[in-house]
Amino acid sequence: MKYPRLAAILTAATMVATLAACGDAEKTVDKEATSGDNKGALVGITMPTRTSERWIHDGDNLKKQLEDLGYKVDLQYAENDIPTQTQQLDSQITKGAKLLIIASIDGEAITSQLDNAAKAGIKVIAYDRLIRKSPNVDYYATFDNFKVGVQQATSLLTGLKVVDATGKDLGAKGPLNIELFAGSPDDNNATFFFNGAMSILKPYIDKGVLNVKSKQMDFQTVSTLRWDPETAQKRMENILTSTYKDGSKVDGVLSPYDGISIGILSALKSAGYGTGSQAYPIVSGQDAEVTSVKSIIAGEQYSTIYKDTRQLAKATGEMADAVLKGQAPKTNNTTDYDNGVKVVPSQLLESIIVDKSNYQKELIDSGYISADALK
Repeated sequence: MKYPRLAAILTAATMVATLAACGDAEKTVDKEATSGDNKGALVGITMPTRTSERWIHDGDNLKKQLEDLGYKVDLQYAENDIPTQTQQLDSQITKGAKLLIIASIDGEAITSQLDNAAKAGIKVIAYDRLIRKSPNVDYYATFDNFKVGVQQATSLLTGLKVVDATGKDLGAKGPLNIELFAGSPDDNNATFFFNGAMSILKPYIDKGVLNVKSKQMDFQTVSTLRWDPETAQKRMENILTSTYKDGSKVDGVLSPYDGISIGILSALKSAGYGTGSQAYPIVSGQDAEVTSVKSIIAGEQYSTIYKDTRQLAKATGEMADAVLKGQAPKTNNTTDYDNGVKVVPSQLLESIIVDKSNYQKELIDSGYISADALK
């Protein structure tokens, strides 16, 4: 009777050893899959729209960066249409993309696509716009967006001669009439820009140096859906007719983006600004788009924030390359970019205030914009 029992013990021990060996093998396979050779792999890139000059540059720069690294690239533009972007992502997942780089239109509208990507083992990098309310965002590449807002507000104050170029308070008494514009409420960056700007402007508003004459100050009221220039132009027109009909003048406008700035300036021009002795107010901007740089040179828009998308593409390409090789990519911020589900490890780049005094050095001499483009 002892022999059958001994045989059973030996059989059980053999099974345990076999299972352990299988477990080790599975771990090895998993490790190899993570760090496997993805040379020539397909990378899906989705950009919001071609209507903004900067997104065209972003897409072209990123595509070239990845192709130079040996990857295949599927670059798509969604023309600010959410269903189009979701379909593009579905297609890229179906095509077998190994990595998705997404500049989202609506930071909360692609959750199901991200779920499907995660199930397929596809990593996701959020590009310049943080994707919200999903655990399936692995990394984020962008600029220091709070600082961009600080720079926009600082340039506004400099133009109004409230502070000098070093930030020193010049003792202006005011009140100087300003109006506030913010970006799209479905873009996480817009709140960073606005909060950064208000951290600088609010003390001067509280002291009475600056006066928001329309009283429109909260983010939702001053936001501009889809960053649309026409929407901004109509709102500026409404402010002028409802708030400035007493003959008072607008001294400055906080604008978060060059396209919005052009819309604002169009409304101001229709109201008589920029003609005769009535100068344009100080108007900020962002992205150093050619039309706005021309406007700055002409003395219309006052400033823009230059974000070198070539450097963003380079940083994102290096991040993608590391991920596809099973490595941890370089990041420099692991605390600030909470998407509502997780803090997303981020790589932040620096930006520069550009106005009439330094556009030549920063934009032309650096090769970002050609001199011929500004003629």
